[in-house]
Amino acid sequence: MANSDLTPTEVFDNGAGPVQTMKGHVPSVIAGFSGWTLDSFDFFLVVFCLTSMAKEFGKSDKDMALALTMTLLFRPVGAFIFGMMADRLGRRMPLMVNIGFFAVAEIMTALSPNYWTLMVVRAVFGIVMGGNWGVSTSLALEGAPVSKRGVISGLLQEGYAAGNMLAAISFLFLFNKLGWRPLFFLGSLPAILLVLFIRFKVRESPVWISSVQKIKKTLTRAEKNREILSHWKLFAFLVAFMTMMLFASHGTQDMYPTFLQRQWHFTPQQRSVFTLVGGAGAIFGGLLFGHLSSTWGRRRTIIIAFVIGLIVIWPWAFASSKAVLMLGVFLIQFAVQGAWGIVPVHLAELSPTSVRGLLPGLAYQTAGIIASSVVYIEPYIAEKRGYGSAMAIVAAVVFILASIMTALSKERRGESFEN
Repeated sequence: MANSDLTPTEVFDNGAGPVQTMKGHVPSVIAGFSGWTLDSFDFFLVVFCLTSMAKEFGKSDKDMALALTMTLLFRPVGAFIFGMMADRLGRRMPLMVNIGFFAVAEIMTALSPNYWTLMVVRAVFGIVMGGNWGVSTSLALEGAPVSKRGVISGLLQEGYAAGNMLAAISFLFLFNKLGWRPLFFLGSLPAILLVLFIRFKVRESPVWISSVQKIKKTLTRAEKNREILSHWKLFAFLVAFMTMMLFASHGTQDMYPTFLQRQWHFTPQQRSVFTLVGGAGAIFGGLLFGHLSSTWGRRRTIIIAFVIGLIVIWPWAFASSKAVLMLGVFLIQFAVQGAWGIVPVHLAELSPTSVRGLLPGLAYQTAGIIASSVVYIEPYIAEKRGYGSAMAIVAAVVFILASIMTALSKERRGESFEN
C-alpha cells in the first residue's frame, strides 16, 4: 500500500501511485465544480464589462463582442488538446495545467494594454475553457459511486450557473468602485489555490488507471489513433445532440439581458439581480433533475425537464408584471439547466473510457460554435416580432428538437465505466 493522506480503504496502489476509490471521489468533484465555475466567472465577466472595455479601448460594443467570439472559436481547440492529454496521460495532470493557464489568462486579461492584445488573450482563454469541461467531468464522475453519478453530474454542470452568479455579484458590488481590470485579477487567486488543491488532495481516476493503462501496454500508437477515429459516428451524434442542448441554453440566456433592457428598460443592476434569480433556478434544477435521472433514467428526465420548459415559456417571455417575470426567469432556468445537469453523466456513460476525456468535451465545444448563431437568429426575429416573441419561438422550437435528439440517444445509466 502506498503512503497517502487517505486511509487504506480509500486508496490502492497498482504501481502507478495512490489512486482514489469510491470514498476518495469528493476532492475530484470539488476540483471539477470549481474549475468550471472559474471558467464561467471569467466568460460572463466579459459579458458584463463589455461596454466599459469597449469605451477604454475606443471600440464599439460590436467590436468588443469579438472577444466572446474568439473564446467560442478556440474552445474546440482546447477540448481536443486537453482531451487527448487526459486520455493518454491521465485526468489529474491535464486539469492542473488547464487551471494554471486559466490563472495566467486572467492576469493577462487584466493587464491587456490594447484591443488586439486582449483578443489574443481571449483566444488563449478559449483554449483553456474548452479544455476544462471534458477533463474535469471525466475525473469527477469516474471516481464516483454509481448511485451518486446523477446528482454529481448536476453539481458539476451548474458550476456554469454559479460562475455566472459570481460574475453578476462582482459586477454589482465591485465594478463601480474598482473598474473592470481588478475583477479579472480577482479570478486568478482562487485558480492558483485550486491548482495546489488538485496537486495535494485529488487522486487520479481509478477507471483511467485500470482501463487505459492496460490499453497502453497492448496497442501501438497507430492502433490507438485508429481506436479514437473508430468512434466517429458517436462523435457526430454527440455534436448534433449537444447543438440542440446548447441552442436551448444560449437561446434562453444570451439575449435575455438585451430583452430586459429593451422591453423592460431595466438598469444594469436590475439585470444583474435577474441573473442571480435565474442562476438560483439553474442550480436547483441541475441538482434535482440530476438526482432524479438516477431513478427515472437520463433520457426520460431530460425530456421531462424540457416539457416543463415549454410550459413556463409564457411567464418568462410575456410576463405582465416584474414579479411574474422573475418567477418565469427562475422556472425557465430551473427547467433548461435541469436538463443540462444530466448532460455530463449522460455523455460520460455513452463514451468509452479510452476517449472519455476527449469525445464529450470536443462534441460540447464544437456544437457551441454552431449554437452561438442564436445571438443572430433571435435579433433577426425580434426585428419583426419583438424580443419576447423571438425568444419564445426559439425556445419552443429548440426544446422540442432537443427532446427528439434525447429520445434518439442510447441509455447507459449505471453501466460500469470500465466496460
